[in-house]
Amino acid sequence: MPKKIKEMENYYMGQEEKEETLEEMMKRKKEKQKEREKRISKRKKEEKKKEDKDEKFELDTEMVINMTNKNKVEKEEAQRKKITKQEKKRRKRIKKIKFFLKIFLLVGIIAGSITFALTSPIFNIKDIKVINNNKIPTDTIISLSGLKTDENIFKFYKKSIIQKIKENPYVENVEIHRKLPQTIEIDIEERVATYSIDYMGKYAYINTQGYILEISEDSQNMPIIEGATTNEEEIIPGNRLNNEDLLRLEQVIKIMNTARDCSIDNKITSIDISEENNYSIYLSEEKKKVYLGDCSNLSNKMLYVQAIIEQEKGKAGEIFVNGDLNNKFNPYFREEV
Repeated sequence: MPKKIKEMENYYMGQEEKEETLEEMMKRKKEKQKEREKRISKRKKEEKKKEDKDEKFELDTEMVINMTNKNKVEKEEAQRKKITKQEKKRRKRIKKIKFFLKIFLLVGIIAGSITFALTSPIFNIKDIKVINNNKIPTDTIISLSGLKTDENIFKFYKKSIIQKIKENPYVENVEIHRKLPQTIEIDIEERVATYSIDYMGKYAYINTQGYILEISEDSQNMPIIEGATTNEEEIIPGNRLNNEDLLRLEQVIKIMNTARDCSIDNKITSIDISEENNYSIYLSEEKKKVYLGDCSNLSNKMLYVQAIIEQEKGKAGEIFVNGDLNNKFNPYFREEV
């Protein structure tokens, strides 16, 4: 009996020890859990710290990289600017070289062309033509020009040739045309002799501009201007009448134009200009001298002259229209006795 009791006591005591051991185990587990949590927390803190450190490092690294990149960009920009400046200088230099090469090439082409044009027989003159000349013979104009066949078509100055041809007083204007490759064309504008002037028993032909064109024995049926004041020594072909005669020549032209309107210009053989504002004309076919006075009211005066010529046909005498037709002057005819 006592043995059983003892065994039971030992059993319960083992159970208690066992129960205490479980509590300890639970306690240890809790402690371990706490330690584990502490470790985890510590690890997390360390990891966070490490992450912060890494993040800071990354930020610093990024800043360094950015700074490095910025420096690199600036350096590249500076290098690019430097290259751009050098490139601009290089391009400018190349442009200059190209420009001068073009100039040299152009000069070379021009020089070569000129040399070829001046030396090649292709451009030797074979034909000299003169056009629009009526009074002056073609041979005379060619002779004055000094141009010759088989000479180079470019080896003369037009201005010089024109001056030579204009030595002939009948020449008003000249144009020279090179008809490549071998022809020269000389275009002449001639002066036309319209009136003649008494000159030492001869006649000096003049045109409407007062240029003296020729001295001749014959008047060529041109109206003769009498009473000119130009000195005899100045009556030379190529010269011009003096200013006084040029002014009176303008009146002569007015008289002839008005007479043409009345169809009597071809009857006028001479015009006397010796007295200013007292002009007279002579009609040899009608044997009549007409006193015009000044050149006012010319149209009416010429109508009276025309009427009197018809009325006094075949009678020699003088016609007077030299009064003021607007002031009751009556033109009249005085027959020669």
